[in-house]
Amino acid sequence: MDDSLKPVRRVVVAGGGTAGWIAATALARQLGPLIDITLVESDEIGTVGVGEATIPTAQTFHRIIGIDERAFMAATQSTFKLGIAFENWARPGDRYIHSFGTVGTSSWMGDFQHFWLQARAEGFAGNIGDYCLELQAAEADAFTNAAEPGLNYAYHLDASLYARFLRRIGETDGVRRVEGKITRVEQDGESGDITALRLDSGARIEGDLFIDCTGFRGLLIEQTLQAGYDDWSHWLPTNSALAVQTRSVRPAVPYTKAIAHDAGWRWQIPLQHRVGNGLVYCSDHLTDAAARDRLLGAVEGETLTEPRTIRYVTGRRRRTWSHNCIALGLSSGFVEPLESTSIHLIMIGVTRLMQLFPFAGITPAIVDRYNDLADRELEKVRDFIILHYKMTERDDSAFWRRCRDMDIPDTLAARIALFREGGFAYQAADDLFRVDSWVQVMLGQRAEPRAHHAMARLLKPGQLRHVLDGMASDIRRKVAALPAHQDFVSGYCPARGDVVPA
Repeated sequence: MDDSLKPVRRVVVAGGGTAGWIAATALARQLGPLIDITLVESDEIGTVGVGEATIPTAQTFHRIIGIDERAFMAATQSTFKLGIAFENWARPGDRYIHSFGTVGTSSWMGDFQHFWLQARAEGFAGNIGDYCLELQAAEADAFTNAAEPGLNYAYHLDASLYARFLRRIGETDGVRRVEGKITRVEQDGESGDITALRLDSGARIEGDLFIDCTGFRGLLIEQTLQAGYDDWSHWLPTNSALAVQTRSVRPAVPYTKAIAHDAGWRWQIPLQHRVGNGLVYCSDHLTDAAARDRLLGAVEGETLTEPRTIRYVTGRRRRTWSHNCIALGLSSGFVEPLESTSIHLIMIGVTRLMQLFPFAGITPAIVDRYNDLADRELEKVRDFIILHYKMTERDDSAFWRRCRDMDIPDTLAARIALFREGGFAYQAADDLFRVDSWVQVMLGQRAEPRAHHAMARLLKPGQLRHVLDGMASDIRRKVAALPAHQDFVSGYCPARGDVVPA
């Protein structure tokens, strides 16, 4: 052991909200006896809180830290999510669902889309979504979390209530919460490491490892340590969002809506008693006043809050872990909420920290490994989101022409070429999104493969049709037996009476 290293015992989380309380609660539940955890937050500082949807990895994370699903969903007004419905993206009037399910059945030689493309060439294939259970359940507004048929799902949730729910658990499990604004970040004069946080109360919070959850400000990682920022606006040109909550006027559907408009897109996220709405846009192509009018003109139901403006620059910190500070959530970067990855990136960030936790001291090798994993995953997420903008045929606005004609990362260009030339898609070891996701979005965005693997032609005459017909029929039968999503939620996890919209 290097005698110059300082063992890590005291962990200080700067900032609360979703990121702060996910980090503090997970660390307390998994490493509690080994470390001391302090979270500093101020009730006077609001949170951005646009992350109101997750992806299926949230289920796994909750199991790891022992979160009861029914209790979590009741406390956060949650509903279930089977995917995202994209409207108007490739062309005005288009609609497709990127579901969380497996599409068809693949073989060792190739993925299902090759069989489907062969069937389509022979004239008897249904829509690609006909062969996905989750997609058909979403279209039918149906849901169950029973082991059979085994739907792959995520959640729609109230982010503010989620932070409050996690806070109760974290404090019970030993997290020390300190109320106050951070007025100064103290550093070691020789190493540059952070030594303590000074609060407006005069309190001084010392630590060995600091987690920056201060949002876009990046109070520790950027304002203090100057980690640097890679701006990705040339690939992801939206820079503004408006968020507003409305009262529900119809049963909650088990999917998020992402509806493109001439300068960006808007979201609808149905919770148990309200709907989260937002408008994402590029201020070069839409004024704030016009954005507000557009959002309020599109929402349904009584507005429960005033529209809130959020400014951002898409990109990432050049070093997510710098010195003895790790950035989580918005302080680490922002790749917009299109595929609901924000909460996942917080969860995977703290999971990596637990796996690489520097009990004996922070070393360059540990820091480099953490940063390398974070960088590679975020770049893959970035490419997947850029795909939605680049693969468009819209010619009705300067915004969409800009997206259609822009240069893209070589990594994404190679994926698009692979799919267009031969129908191939893949999931690498550091990819968050599976083959099924790439295929659904590529086809939904009208990327047409010029060729495909010919393995399906090896089947006996009529065999491919028989297999596909049977697959689609089995999915229809399973979906027909499912309860309505709203009915299932009302019986399984009704929102607690003491919960009010945050």
